[in-house]
Amino acid sequence: MLGWGVEFLWAEMNRLLSLLFHQGVLDEQFLQLQQLQDESSPNFVSEVITIYFHESEKLLRNLRLLLMDRELSDYKKMEIHLNQMMGSSSSIGAKRVCNVCVAFRAASEQNNHAGCLRALELLEHEYCYLKNKLHELFQIEQQRALASGARYPAHQN
Repeated sequence: MLGWGVEFLWAEMNRLLSLLFHQGVLDEQFLQLQQLQDESSPNFVSEVITIYFHESEKLLRNLRLLLMDRELSDYKKMEIHLNQMMGSSSSIGAKRVCNVCVAFRAASEQNNHAGCLRALELLEHEYCYLKNKLHELFQIEQQRALASGARYPAHQN
């Protein structure tokens, strides 16, 4: 993407965001998160999303472990993890991930092991799709910033 014009990169970012909103992957909360980013914190959104991904991967791992043993599935603990996943997903505007968490929680409340496994698979799929698309968005945003000559503070080692 090096050498692409700033206008083209803006258009690519807007195209990708429009797609994600149209697909219901993101909601208006993501736009509110973007509004918190400014010159004093040019990487705010990507930093928040990175934390979200790190925490979500731990929650997904915990959910998978809880479902591995059909006899010992701790549905109350699952609901706690799902509530955490829903809250953090909602705070960044990850609408489809939130929606799957709602269905997952319903299966958990019914102690439905098979339903929980299906919901976990769907949750992992939606999470990976979100992660890939936001990674793509941040790559385009970084290229746009470089193309426009934006300078970010150097990281201290």
